[in-house]
Amino acid sequence: MARPEIGVSMLHCLSEPFVKMTVEIPRTKTRYIEIVDDGLHTLNKRRVSALKGIAETHGIKYTVHAPFAGINISHPSKPMLTATLKRLKQSIINASTLECQLWIFHPGMKTGISMFYPGEDWLRNIKQIRPLVAFARDHGVEAAVENVIEPFVMKTVDDFRRFYDEIGEDVGLVLDTGHAHINGQLSAFMAELQDRIVHIHAHDNNGKIDQHLGIGHGSIDWKMMANQLRKTPYHRTVMVESVEHVNESMQMLKRLLI
Repeated sequence: MARPEIGVSMLHCLSEPFVKMTVEIPRTKTRYIEIVDDGLHTLNKRRVSALKGIAETHGIKYTVHAPFAGINISHPSKPMLTATLKRLKQSIINASTLECQLWIFHPGMKTGISMFYPGEDWLRNIKQIRPLVAFARDHGVEAAVENVIEPFVMKTVDDFRRFYDEIGEDVGLVLDTGHAHINGQLSAFMAELQDRIVHIHAHDNNGKIDQHLGIGHGSIDWKMMANQLRKTPYHRTVMVESVEHVNESMQMLKRLLI
């Protein structure tokens, strides 16, 4: 039976200054914190040092969500792709310095010219994931890819099956409950790819829009999700990625899962 830890993504603080976010970390009542390396919380040496100090004082274990604003590892422009990979590699280096358990990134996505080059987005996605995973491994960091929604190229169980058939790398899956729910795939991911799941992002929505609602404030059947999860060997972290009702979401997950 699964006995996961419940953690909190600091996504709900992303509109706040970095310093204010760091003040909130010890108040979350969990040792498992996910830092979003983007926006006002973009990591640098000074910020990494501050986060390490908090970790040492409060016994915090971090994961890092890679930057995602404007990031596309399937971008058809070579200069854009080069800049993207440089940004992602710096994020990995910062995650390594933080002694992170995991670095989470998004797969590639379609662009306005994708219709003229069918299949190319997928090929570039595979081509760039291999060196990113290797770079992370060389820096002592486990890299894992998240299931997402349109216009990304990896959304469904079938997409991930194809990915694992082709990649030739041991890449973990970050199961995002909200994204899977929009795609009608939440139950399928847990039933068919449970051995690949290394991390879970938990948030709710109405089944149509990626709202990042509190647990129970959308249309996900959380009892079903919890029952399925209990049948798996999963024992790592379920990370609350809601932007509202964060403490309430933590308590609900604890009642359901622990």
